[in-house]
Amino acid sequence: MRVSLQWLRELVSCEGPVQELAERLSIAGFEVEAIDDLASQAEGVVVGFVEDRQPHPDADRLSVCQLRVAPPGSAETLLQVVCGAANVRAGIHVPVALVGAHLSAVDLTIQASELRGVASTGMICSLKELGLADSSDGIAVLDELLEVVPALGTPVAAALGLDDQVLELAITANRPDGLSMLGIAREVAALTGGQLSLPPAAPVIPNELLPVGPASAAAIEAGGLFSLTALTGVRVEPSPAWLQRRLERAGLRPINNVVDITNLVMLETGQPLHAFDQGRLAVLGGRPADPAALGLRPAQTGEAFSALDGTSHELSPEALVVTYAGQPIALAGVIGGADSAVQADTESLWLEAAMFSAEAVRRSARSVGLRTDASARFEKGLPREVTLTAADRAVQLLQELTGARVQGRWLHQRPQQPAEPLRLRRDALHNLLGPVLVDGQAEDLADGRIEQTLSALGCSLQADGEGWLVTVPPSRSMDLTREVDLIEEVARLVGYDHFASHLPDPIEPGGLEAGQQAERWLRQALCHAGLQETCAFSLVPAQGLIENSLRLGLTNPLLTDYGHLRDSLLDELLLAARRNLQASMPGFWAFEIGRVFQSEGENLLERTELAGVICGERRSELWSSAGKARSLDYFEARGVLQQALAALKVPCEDRASSDHPLLHPGRAAELLVEGRVAGWFGQLHPQHAEALNLPEATHLFQLALTPLLSAATRRNRWQPAFTPFATVPASERDLALVVPDAVTAAQLLSAIRKAGKPLLETAELIDRYQGSQVEAGNASQAFRLRYRDARRTLTEAEVEQAHTKILGALQKQFGAARRS
Repeated sequence: MRVSLQWLRELVSCEGPVQELAERLSIAGFEVEAIDDLASQAEGVVVGFVEDRQPHPDADRLSVCQLRVAPPGSAETLLQVVCGAANVRAGIHVPVALVGAHLSAVDLTIQASELRGVASTGMICSLKELGLADSSDGIAVLDELLEVVPALGTPVAAALGLDDQVLELAITANRPDGLSMLGIAREVAALTGGQLSLPPAAPVIPNELLPVGPASAAAIEAGGLFSLTALTGVRVEPSPAWLQRRLERAGLRPINNVVDITNLVMLETGQPLHAFDQGRLAVLGGRPADPAALGLRPAQTGEAFSALDGTSHELSPEALVVTYAGQPIALAGVIGGADSAVQADTESLWLEAAMFSAEAVRRSARSVGLRTDASARFEKGLPREVTLTAADRAVQLLQELTGARVQGRWLHQRPQQPAEPLRLRRDALHNLLGPVLVDGQAEDLADGRIEQTLSALGCSLQADGEGWLVTVPPSRSMDLTREVDLIEEVARLVGYDHFASHLPDPIEPGGLEAGQQAERWLRQALCHAGLQETCAFSLVPAQGLIENSLRLGLTNPLLTDYGHLRDSLLDELLLAARRNLQASMPGFWAFEIGRVFQSEGENLLERTELAGVICGERRSELWSSAGKARSLDYFEARGVLQQALAALKVPCEDRASSDHPLLHPGRAAELLVEGRVAGWFGQLHPQHAEALNLPEATHLFQLALTPLLSAATRRNRWQPAFTPFATVPASERDLALVVPDAVTAAQLLSAIRKAGKPLLETAELIDRYQGSQVEAGNASQAFRLRYRDARRTLTEAEVEQAHTKILGALQKQFGAARRS
């Protein structure tokens, strides 16, 4: 938002340096990104008079001019300037840039020079070289531009409107009132205590409560208000200079007085308006213009629309269009159409003032790839109360500047309930903000200061025992909706730097909670196991790797390919693996901890998951395979995950699974934590591996994070226990068994640990074999067992007895046979 300081000072008394005002606005939340000093564009440029003009002796297109830049009779001599403009002539007043002047608009510093052998000491300027809009091809002739030409030698900046400063403000999404001069003026008044001088009250126009054709029902759905004001006797011509300058300083191009008035009112109040030519609408409908022929509907697929800016569009049902006789004449809230635009021969018009919903305007603008000043304001949200006020203000200006006469107004609006006042409790404000410093002493903010601050914003306050009942003005109704919003406004306008620093009492040390600490350890353990942590977008396409997956769609997505909430972390991990392997990487080992989203009926479920991919090799591990590339098999990949989970000291058991659509039916397992299914591990299904162009040995895992962290943070796992260091040697034995292939290592280990008590210290699987050397349907599993008695050295007979006991238990439970 570009704010003219001159215009702002007409609305509110805010004298003082512009830098000080900019600092206060920035601290209050309206960041001033830049200050454009227009006077610098004409610094060193004065009014001059061309006393003589002669052709250049050595160039046909150059002229040698004698200029006077001081009043007659002064001691100053004439300046000789070589000029290339075709419209230069003797007897005119012109802007002259003296030697040493810097024209910032064209980044040119004037120096004394020679052009084709003729000395030139200065430059006659065009409007473009002074940073002003210029439709001519030559120099600026002040006699034609100004009613009264200033005295010779006078700086030309003030006469050309370059005596202003423009503030570039960054307006946040929650402050739509900041997109209007009146909103900024109210903010400055609240910050500085200045007196507001709002524009004079516009005449009240009687509202004829007649439905506007098919637009009536649609208006209720699209925002709740639609009005047309009919005016005749309009005289279309260029706008007066003051109006053009205001638009130019705001970054808008002047068109004609009618269009310029609608743009000026939009800048002043924040409410976009649009003017339709009644005569062109009559031609479009084939009969005199009738409001009943006006409509408001979604566009038809492929419907053609020609916009005011000269562009043509093929519309979609996402666009909301204003129609006349069934034909689109405007994109609602975005831009008008060329067929109904106000032209030089327009004599009567309809002034549209409507309130469209932010969602409808946003969809329309996105569907045609067009964002305008009007759509930017509608998208942030506007109060309905401003709409008709803005229309009345525009009518007043149209009467003054175009000679328009009002015929009447057609209005349709949805009934609106009066807003309930907000309760602001005194104790809530003091507890949240703390005391302010008054002469070095901390005191609660005085009631008078609170009332003064909120009243400056236009709020009405009614005191009661606990605080106040606050009625919010329409201009701030989109932002101030809760008690905490009012407290924030008080803090912001009083100034956060005025509040005393207040530390918690008593001060307690902070730190990570048990679950946060366990999650941090898990991340570190996964990285130590060789996986890299990734972070992907939560927004994904509609279809995932699993067919018929129902992903939750966003009502208003920014992009079609990112319009749904992810229901799994693995899709993006697998796509990342494919990209890395296509980029000649040897492998991709990665994990992500993130949120996924699913729906159950009307309820939205959101949970945190851990997922990972182990695909290919690790470059740092080539030494262990004599430099040869080798992918991990199922058990090695499962061991990588187990290595990471071991850091949490959480027992994790495997249970065979064959029904997961992403996994190989014979190489998948459910992961059980504390006896409950917490996730799964397995090899990627060959069909998916082929579709993604990934190696067959691609392994995936997915775990719900909540049960994992809950198990890891049990008190008995976090409580350290003392274990004396063994001072006697241990005895290790290997036990190779042939068991049915359906028997898992976890089952065998559980039985071994139970039967081996009390001498068995550790038991671990070291090998599993299934092949030609073992009978079909069976598998060989080898375990390493360690025996020890903490008080003495075991004898061979004692170890053999414990070993035999374990073997007997396995033979009885699983039919295990010792492999020779």
